[in-house]
Amino acid sequence: MLHQEKVQATLRKATLEGVVGEGRPVAGFIDVQGVRDSVTALQDAFAHVPDVLHAFAVKACPLVPVLRLLADAGMGCEVASPGETRLALAAGFAPERIVLDSPAKTRSEIREALTLGIALNADNLTELDRIDTLRPRDSRSVIGLRVNPQVGAGAIPAMSTATPHSKFGVALDDPGARARVLEAFLQRPWLTRLHAHVGSQGCPLPLIAQGLAALHRLAEDIDEYVGRRQVTSLDLGGGLPVNFFDDTTRPTFEDYVRALTDAEPALLDGRYQLVTEFGRSLLAKNGFTAAMVEYVKTSGGRRIALTHAGAQVATRTVFMPDAWPVRITGHAPDGMLKTTPVVPQDVAGPLCFAGDVVAHERLLPELSEGDLVVLHDTGAYYFSAPWAYNSLPRPGVYGVLHRAGDTVLVPVRTPQPVDELVEESGGRHAEALLTP
Repeated sequence: MLHQEKVQATLRKATLEGVVGEGRPVAGFIDVQGVRDSVTALQDAFAHVPDVLHAFAVKACPLVPVLRLLADAGMGCEVASPGETRLALAAGFAPERIVLDSPAKTRSEIREALTLGIALNADNLTELDRIDTLRPRDSRSVIGLRVNPQVGAGAIPAMSTATPHSKFGVALDDPGARARVLEAFLQRPWLTRLHAHVGSQGCPLPLIAQGLAALHRLAEDIDEYVGRRQVTSLDLGGGLPVNFFDDTTRPTFEDYVRALTDAEPALLDGRYQLVTEFGRSLLAKNGFTAAMVEYVKTSGGRRIALTHAGAQVATRTVFMPDAWPVRITGHAPDGMLKTTPVVPQDVAGPLCFAGDVVAHERLLPELSEGDLVVLHDTGAYYFSAPWAYNSLPRPGVYGVLHRAGDTVLVPVRTPQPVDELVEESGGRHAEALLTP
């Protein structure tokens, strides 16, 4: 975790090395040891469970060096697209430690996974029909079915995946659905896994545990229905919210394990291999975004700091500020924390729409041109997957190593050159639409 002392040390080194400054007004930073510590905390929480694959959700941080770090720390990988599959393989994950989840897998995606031995969870019964025709007899892939226990929504409906009308999985409470699931397993002896994901941010632990307890009951019912031990593993999905209000890590992975045990003691007793798919909870607090203040102005009596960190790196915060608030601190140009009296001010981004504001009337030290703002707890879903609005180049991302009192920055993703952006936008085809 990046506490304030580490943040300041990182910013001092970043400004000295030009990682943040003129021409590079925004950058992301990831604490390498913090990531390893988070993985260890996850592994320790499940240490009493005989067989667990902890698969990191690539969408939380689709950066190959970060994925390689996680693989080295003993993680598996959860992917949800052809691009994420390629990232996982490039990072060195063995196919058998990769799990493919997606509600809209193409035949080519399914065929590739089954050929390589990547595990996959079918989203619906029609997808199982596709797998019937595509699955090689010698496929090593573990195949599961995603179900929706329909236990309800948390505080953020868009992040709740076990609602009555969720687009994910087979809705178990719909008329006849449970019987169809039982029959699907009876007809397919190779179908050996069940998967559910209740949600993550905004979802309380008892709600998550309730959904996964229902998954366990379904597994028991399937084995009874087919008359043999068929379900051998349960994929518990992601599902640990992150505290964005201070440095405290809560809930912890130990809290999560206790909630599961309270809801269904047999869930973790070793009868089933378990798969987890944590993402945000592993990385959010191990990263931050730093951006320069370009201008400061007032409008309607309100002070506004115009920075280079807006919706392109904090999309959810800009569009859903109540659900995704971020902590912000103000720093002098050399990275030191500002200690001047606080005043209410907006912290706005560089994009050309009025809503591009990451904090409204936030009490911060009076920001000035050339200062830096830090958006804390943004190691997942922020700078790693930027939005391309206004054709802003992707920011650089740097790993932070603290060695013998020194701070070392290593490149994770180099800042995108504008020429590359032009190429991505069809630069080589500039004349393609002109009349011959």
